[in-house]
Amino acid sequence: MEPKLVQYLHRKGMQLGLPTGGTFELTPRCNFNCKMCYVHLTQEEQVKRGRELTTEEWLRIGKEARDAGTVFLLLTGGEPTLRPDFPELMHKFKEMGLLVTVNSNGVLLEGKLLELIKNDPPTRINISLYGTSDETYEQLCGVPAYDRVIRNIEALRASGVEVKVNMSVTPTNRRELKNVLETAERLNIRTQAATYMFPPIRLHPELCGQSFRMDAEEAGRLQAQYEFTRFTKAQFLKRVQALCNKVSPDADSEEDCGELVGDTIHCRAGKSSFWIDWDGKMLPCGQMAEPAVNVLETGFAEAWRQTRVNAAAIRLPPECNSCDVKNICQACAAMCYCETGRFNGRPDYVCRMKRSYIDAMMQYWKTEYGEER
Repeated sequence: MEPKLVQYLHRKGMQLGLPTGGTFELTPRCNFNCKMCYVHLTQEEQVKRGRELTTEEWLRIGKEARDAGTVFLLLTGGEPTLRPDFPELMHKFKEMGLLVTVNSNGVLLEGKLLELIKNDPPTRINISLYGTSDETYEQLCGVPAYDRVIRNIEALRASGVEVKVNMSVTPTNRRELKNVLETAERLNIRTQAATYMFPPIRLHPELCGQSFRMDAEEAGRLQAQYEFTRFTKAQFLKRVQALCNKVSPDADSEEDCGELVGDTIHCRAGKSSFWIDWDGKMLPCGQMAEPAVNVLETGFAEAWRQTRVNAAAIRLPPECNSCDVKNICQACAAMCYCETGRFNGRPDYVCRMKRSYIDAMMQYWKTEYGEER
């Protein structure tokens, strides 16, 4: 769960219109080629689309964001550690007073970079763990990197660096979900697994509603399996009770990307949080391709003002308002956009996935604990 102070600051940011938290997508380049990725570009594709921001440009934007009210900053990619200036950027953002978190695939967190991070750690490093074997890594990511990633995670933990493991569950690695959870438990690391994969329409608009993912019903069942494995009986009961009361068990989840579907966006996107992609466009959320504002042309403050206005104008599917599980489903604006190409289009995949999830959660409670709810 997210610390209460973080939740409080984001709530105040939403009330005051401040960009409390943001993401800097430092690069679209990656040393992996994951089949479900929404941002990875080849060097040739990147040249066609634009250029990465320079060190100086990122630092200027960071200072402007800090001055506008930003407290929490996530550095991501692509793989952000591919940039030679990554240690400098992380250090100087921290010097500005920003609380920095890093997303990484973990492969390059060794040698000199590992020593730099040990001596100057971010608030946390989120490492994607795609399975528990080199074979799975090679099939899904194109690189047999499991042993190397685990070794680097162990080295970070031994040095006292805060690490969290994220897992994207796909047709390739779905059978290793339990193994990933057991590995994280052995290493005493928090874990978050996602069975919903956003269609990568930022890269390929023609893939609207399509992605390298499981069918909706299986995705829902695997989400329930993840929660059954992760939580104690008492914790699982609370989640089942929330579902019975037709509210989301994750209303105060760490990522807080959920929203109560209604006329307008209810999550933090464009209200207290922003995303700046690798070539300098500000978006309400990194899964959206629009509405976008060029930060280099307008400056951060004006880009944030326009992003707030643009986000406030977004309208979500009207038919979702009368759905009996709307508060559980929490289909967000980004999901609607990626599934249908429209913010007000109903994301049928998400609807089916959530109903399958609810059914599976109730079945787990009945069969595993022998109790009815």
